[in-house]
Amino acid sequence: MNDRLPELLAARLRETLPGPMVGSRFEARPRFWPDGNSRPPDRRAAAVLVLLYPQSGQWHLPLTLRPAHLDDHPGQVSLPGGAIEPGESSRRAAVREFHEELGGEGAPIEMLGRLSPLYVHASNFLITPWVAATGERPPLAPNPAEVDELLEVPLEHLLDEDNFGTHQRRHDGHSYTAPHFTWQSHRIWGATCMILGELVTVLEGEGVRG
Repeated sequence: MNDRLPELLAARLRETLPGPMVGSRFEARPRFWPDGNSRPPDRRAAAVLVLLYPQSGQWHLPLTLRPAHLDDHPGQVSLPGGAIEPGESSRRAAVREFHEELGGEGAPIEMLGRLSPLYVHASNFLITPWVAATGERPPLAPNPAEVDELLEVPLEHLLDEDNFGTHQRRHDGHSYTAPHFTWQSHRIWGATCMILGELVTVLEGEGVRG
């Protein structure tokens, strides 16, 4: 485990980022919706948190399997997060939503910086991803109203090309190829794949492993 990862990531996130992975291997293809740089005036603002913490000698991050009854992205694997409330910053919203979904209050969280905002056509959200770290695994307690399953994924697993692939999906009568990370029996695709894809790209560019 690279103990300097939070320090290195914080420095890198202050520099120019690769961007929201539009046209990259992490984006679905062919694209039959506006690209991820589109930002319609009626968009909704949201924020998610990529929280890194050590466990069993590796950096991990928590993902959630969303319940089927939710309006946005039901049944998908997602980063903890949600809509930004009026007057709230994206940073504050990311942390608040993390605690609402996964608990962990009281754990000291160090905010390292932001990844590129990503517009999601399917839900009309403009998502701001924040990256953070904590020195030990927080006391995670998933909220059953918002989380069907907690997935604790090693960062090194995402950096391993053997755990990246594609599958076929349909939307509004269109077939497309969806890139995904695999974890156990789950596929991590869509906006979550693109956000984690930018994180992987940043780490690969710096030659940093988990």
